[in-house]
Formats: sequence, structure tokens, C-alpha cells
Amino acid sequence: MIYSDFHGLKLSRLGFGCMRFATDPATGEIDQDKVQKMFDLAIASGVNYFDTAYPYLGGKSEIAMTKALKKYPRDSYYIADKFPGHSLNGPVDNIALFNLSLQKCETDYFDFYLFHNITEWSVKIYESEEYHIIPDILKMKEEGKIRHLGFSFHGGPDLLEEFLTRYEGVFEFVQIQCNYLDWTLQDAKRKYDIITKHGLGVWVMEPCRGGKLAVLREEQSAKLKKFSDTASDASYAFRFLQDLPNIKVILSGMNEVSQVEDNLKTFKEHVPLSEEERNTLSEIAESLKSGVPCTACRYCCDGCPMGLNIPYLLSCYNDYKYSAGAIVGMRLDALDQDKLPSACIQCGQCTHACPQSIDVPKALMELTEMYANGPKWSVTKKQRGDEIEEALHMKD
Repeated sequence: MIYSDFHGLKLSRLGFGCMRFATDPATGEIDQDKVQKMFDLAIASGVNYFDTAYPYLGGKSEIAMTKALKKYPRDSYYIADKFPGHSLNGPVDNIALFNLSLQKCETDYFDFYLFHNITEWSVKIYESEEYHIIPDILKMKEEGKIRHLGFSFHGGPDLLEEFLTRYEGVFEFVQIQCNYLDWTLQDAKRKYDIITKHGLGVWVMEPCRGGKLAVLREEQSAKLKKFSDTASDASYAFRFLQDLPNIKVILSGMNEVSQVEDNLKTFKEHVPLSEEERNTLSEIAESLKSGVPCTACRYCCDGCPMGLNIPYLLSCYNDYKYSAGAIVGMRLDALDQDKLPSACIQCGQCTHACPQSIDVPKALMELTEMYANGPKWSVTKKQRGDEIEEALHMKD
């Protein structure tokens, strides 16, 4: 197993993500026997980092993870959990909610704890005086119930820079979506550089883009087969990340024993990508893109009569092409009505100014439609918020 050093801790670079456990389609119950088999295999091969969150699998992930870890000494593994501030639809007893997760995980402390899903929209909740989330969670850290504090991030790089600057010295690590497709598509490279500049560790989620990079199209996979007949498509996605020195943990949401076995082979030792392999991954990434090649030069913004943040909107457009709509919807929910893509008056000045010749008005029209017809984050948020309220009430 490849390990990384983080403040004196020896962390397995392969982390076990507990969001995608196999469930019974009829009942929705987690296949606990399969979880146990996967954990036993992973732990026997050196995996020691397990990542869950309060909302995962309808609140059942924390419990399933805990059952599978119960046979092992508490000091032999690390648990990461998250505070679901992005899911709240009103202020709650934050400390009671935190303690509820501790109770479900049957532990007195979390080795790693994250503010879940910081975006341009949810940051307003996390920083709200009314919600009082950040001070309450910092109190838990002061009391020793959190060993290392971080946050998971789904926003743009500008917000990341601003947030880390505002809270310099508060956080120790940041979890971002990073893979060889998002390295350029979602500015993951810039986010990686920002986190590294601030002296924090980088944690990675979605290393295979929700499976998109784990099972490539036949013609794309064939390009990798020339290097090895036996290496999986997923192994190249993981090796791309292994080459980045500041990535401490790479989370994989494994739900089959075969996935665990394949990942363990990839993380047994670090085999750097050759230049030819790296170039091939770049070619595959380009072939997977169907968004717009915005470089955020901002030439389009100077002459926009509506004062739209066009690079930000085009980033959301690209996200909609590849991501869950509710997450992207959160980024757009953060904007005032007159700054949404629907405010575009189709004058075309942006297209004339664009060095990439992007048909910006057309993209903004498509984005308006995708936003209108996509999953409504407010509905998801209210449902999760109601579930949290109910759980806290039941606890009382």
C-alpha cells in the first residue's frame, strides 16, 4: 500500500469512500455482508482511511461503516465524517447534530471532519451568524472531538482562494473533485495549486468521475491497452493522481469486491505515468469533452451590457454537461436574478471578444434551459433538512 505523511499520520493514499455501498433495489437496505468483505480485504492490504457523511445513503452509511469496522481496534483506522450544513433549511442545534454522528459511528472523536459541500451558495449558510455553524464546529475541535478539520468543495477557484484566505490557519485539508478530465474541464489544476499554495493537504473525490473514467468507450480504452493488456481503465485515473505529490488521500466509492481488488493492485506501489501514457490520457480527456473551451480570460466581461460573469456561467454550463444537476444548480442559486444566464440579451458582443470564438449567447440559452429543467436543489435541500430535523427530534 502507498502511504502519505500528514502531520505525522501514515494515511493510506487509497481511501474507502462510503457513499456507494451496494443496496437491495427493493428495500434500499445496504448489503452489510458485502461491505464487510470489502472492508476486510481493504484493511488486510493496508487501507486505513474511511470516509462517510451524515446524508450518505439516507443516513445509513455511517452505521454500515461502523458495523464493518467494529472488529478492528479504533486506533488502527481513521474515520472522516462531514457536517451537512448545505442540507439545512433552517438553523438547528449544530452540536447535537454533530454528536448524533458521533453516536452513529460509536466513537468519541473523528480523526477527520469536514464542512460538507462548500459552494458559492452554501458558503452563505456556513458563514451565517444565525446558523452559527463554523463557531460550533470549531468548539468541537477545541474539545478534542475533531482531530483534523477540513472541507469538501464544489465551487469555483475564485471562491476557494477567498475562503482559504478568510480562514487562514483554520483548516488543514481540502477535498476536491479531481481527475484527468476535470484537471482542465473544472479547473481542478488551479484548485490543486491554490490549496497547495496555502500549505494544506489535498484530498480527492470522484477520481474516476463517478465511473465515467473507470469504463471508457471501446475506442478510448483501446488507446490504453497498448500499454498493458491487464491494467484497468480505472488504474490510469488513479495513477494520474498518484503523480501529484500534495494529494494525500484518493477516495474511491467501491461497491464490489472486484473493484477493491483492482484498486489494491494499483495502490500496491506507485508506478509513475510515462510521458506517452500522460499524453494519451490528455487525448482521452479532450475526446470526452463536449462543453465549451473557456479559459476565463474575461475579455467577454468588459463589454457585457448586463454585467454578467460569463466565465462563471460557462463553468456552470460545462458542469451541467458532466455533473449532477443539483450541485450545479447550487452554484446558480447563489446568483441574483439579474446575473443568471436568463439575463443575457443575446447581443453577441461577448462572442466577438472571445479568443476561443465561443458562441456565448447560445451556451447561455442552453444553460438557462438546463437550469430550469434540471433537478431542483431547493427540493433536495428541504427534504434533507426535514430529515435532519426529524432525526434531532427523535434523539431528544
